[in-house]
Amino acid sequence: MWILFAVISSISLGFYDVFKKRALEGNSVLMVLFLNTLFCTLYMSPALVYTLNDMYGNFVKPMSHVYIFIKSVIVTSSWLLGYYAIKYLPLTIQGSINALRPILVLVGAIIIFGEHPNVLQWTGIVLGFFSLLWVGFIGHREGYSFSTNKWMWAGFASVLLWAASGLYDKFLLMQFKPINVEAWYSFYQLVIMTVVMLVVGIVAKPAVKFQWRWSILFISLFICAADLCYFFALYEPDGMVSITSMIRRGSALVSYFYGIIVLHERKSLRLKIFDQLLLIAGMTCMILGSLQ
Repeated sequence: MWILFAVISSISLGFYDVFKKRALEGNSVLMVLFLNTLFCTLYMSPALVYTLNDMYGNFVKPMSHVYIFIKSVIVTSSWLLGYYAIKYLPLTIQGSINALRPILVLVGAIIIFGEHPNVLQWTGIVLGFFSLLWVGFIGHREGYSFSTNKWMWAGFASVLLWAASGLYDKFLLMQFKPINVEAWYSFYQLVIMTVVMLVVGIVAKPAVKFQWRWSILFISLFICAADLCYFFALYEPDGMVSITSMIRRGSALVSYFYGIIVLHERKSLRLKIFDQLLLIAGMTCMILGSLQ
């Protein structure tokens, strides 16, 4: 069952990236991110109300909120950097940088949690790693380099924080239910972004005016769906954070096809198609290996 949750999370994450790109085009990053956290909190408000009424639940304890707040800080920082990166980089390139996430989570899962993938799963991981190297080669051919582009570094820093959050999730889900984690970390993200917006509003006027777009609602919808399915996958007793994270890398399929077909990002098209075939083969091996 956890594999199904991981696949649904992957697809939802891909649509999240697509709607994020649409919402951020020529728009205020901070305002879009603030509204994203607001709508996520509204979507999860029934769960917040339920935990507040549960006087015998985990969230009565102050330390529970400290743990969730730490996650909110990590994720909000990752989102801030990632939103700026996806605004100023082609979607296919940002998708390539995001491909680093599962590799970092894999290393952490093996070292910290002692996870041991089987042979077929390792085959999928190796294929995913080669896909990642291939993507780096494509990005270099298109002229995007860490030495000349600060948004590449923003994207990379976002990925490091995302990987840290992914490993921290496994720890959180040993103590809390998935829906409670999603609800409270969304709420604390809203608190953090409210403070950020107030500080920015006092210190400086926004350089880019905000434009309302309906795609902002879908950003929140798909990230909530992606996170919830991811949490439910990790909540399963046999759920492996290393494999789940690698499967979630399949979100690049959605953003790649959107970038190529709709945004006409068709440089190195044959190379990108080969990369997607590697990715599909790797995901297939990991899914089949998890069903054994």
